[in-house]
Amino acid sequence: MTWSEMEPLLTQGTFDTLYMVLWSTLVTVLGGLPVGILLVLTDKGGLLQNRPLNKVLGVIVNIGRSLPFIILLIFLIPFTTAVVGTFIGPTAMIVPLAIGAIPFFARLVETAVREVDHGLVEAVESMGGGIPTLVGKVLLPQALPSLVAAVTTTVITLVGYSAMAGAVGGEGLGSKAITYGFQRFETGFMVATVVVLIALVTVIQLLGDGVVRLLARRGRTA
Repeated sequence: MTWSEMEPLLTQGTFDTLYMVLWSTLVTVLGGLPVGILLVLTDKGGLLQNRPLNKVLGVIVNIGRSLPFIILLIFLIPFTTAVVGTFIGPTAMIVPLAIGAIPFFARLVETAVREVDHGLVEAVESMGGGIPTLVGKVLLPQALPSLVAAVTTTVITLVGYSAMAGAVGGEGLGSKAITYGFQRFETGFMVATVVVLIALVTVIQLLGDGVVRLLARRGRTA
């Protein structure tokens, strides 16, 4: 396979991968952020202390994290079809990608929020600050660098998930690698796909690290 034949396939695969990853990241953040914060607030000593709820959330998150993505992908085919109308294509893949990543991201959020200085939390509570004040004025701003790092890690994880989705009707670089690199024995195309994936992950990591460093500098000068 020549470069002129590979280039449009790699370009389309990259765009499909970015489409799946960006939208699933948005859904993951919207779903995982409140779950992670609730895991902290409902824990022992939290402002919303509720041990039964905390245990239930913890079990759900642990189950979600323990399932291999390829199994979850297949298991969710009926649900994906009900939501999107099909389980094939990049739009359909957003559903299992987000569901698979939400528990992972929620745990990262929980870890980031727990790192916030407890003295600041106690200060807000002593002044009568409620949940919105605590979350919006203390927890999220103080944990922001760690949260950005968590998003970066999650995006990279979703890139890997999206490649696996190519085995079950998904599009993207994973699908192109399976169809053209493996099934047609095009070693050159497989190598090119791997190089693109490495470059994509590297760029994401560099961007995420840059934002974290910027936020950390602003925090030190504030």
